Amino acid sequence: MEKKRLWVPTIVAQVCLCFGLYLAFQLGQPQNSVNLHRRSESRDLYFISVRGGFRPLKQQTHLLKQMEKVAKKYNAKFVVDISDLGKDDPLMQNGTLHFSSLKVPWYTTTVSGRYGGGYFRKQIRLPYEKTLDLIGVDTGSLEGKVLISGSSSEFGFNQLHWLTRTLEATSSDWCMVVGFHPLAKCEDSEEGIEAKQVFESLHHSFMKYEVNAYISGRGCTSDVQQGTLSYIGNPGSTNALAFVNETSIFSRELEVEFLLHRVSSLEIVTYFASLSGEVVHKAVLHQKGKAVM
Repeated sequence: MEKKRLWVPTIVAQVCLCFGLYLAFQLGQPQNSVNLHRRSESRDLYFISVRGGFRPLKQQTHLLKQMEKVAKKYNAKFVVDISDLGKDDPLMQNGTLHFSSLKVPWYTTTVSGRYGGGYFRKQIRLPYEKTLDLIGVDTGSLEGKVLISGSSSEFGFNQLHWLTRTLEATSSDWCMVVGFHPLAKCEDSEEGIEAKQVFESLHHSFMKYEVNAYISGRGCTSDVQQGTLSYIGNPGSTNALAFVNETSIFSRELEVEFLLHRVSSLEIVTYFASLSGEVVHKAVLHQKGKAVM
């Protein structure tokens, strides 16, 4: 009987050792995967933004699978497709056709070559009787590349007029603008300087009417104007960039493929996710100058 009892402490010690090794192993694992993130805030609004365009079929399928997992877990209400192809974007077409959790509204940007249009405004309801204005702009026509009778495209002027009236009339708690091109250009050519002047004018309008964020593909990092407006670049498999409240908070080469945005009454949190579904960075934009619940 005494010999049998001597085995009891040994067994207990072995069990404790195994449990300790298991716990240490779990703590040593990366916990920043988008699928391992803490539970979603049920009353917050989630949506995904992604850089559209052509990809190899295998890469596109893998990306859409990761997006579907995230969309299902966080009940994403819509997808913002940052593309120059508009409704012809293959990522949007395949996503809405083959993946059930991605059969939600897709709001896609475009870069018009001849016809203009492609800009939109969507007002989205948030909890606590708050609202989000999502405004899409056709940066192709704004660049003035389309020439009619020797002058810049009338579509660009019409859109600028529409955008000014829209921003002036908005009373939403959050306002986000999306476009394919960034607000600043790096080119030293005459065309690049002209585009830069147009986008600087846009920046001033955004500041005047208290736009909270502008989402686009990544552009020049050396001449981006900053302030209370936040710039979020979603390049797709290259440098991802976020400028929040006058500070460049993220600028390094990472395989960022899509962004998950969480919108509440107090803040907008953006998670930068890789092709493997891992969160490689987080940017937080706080509500400023408005009543807080």
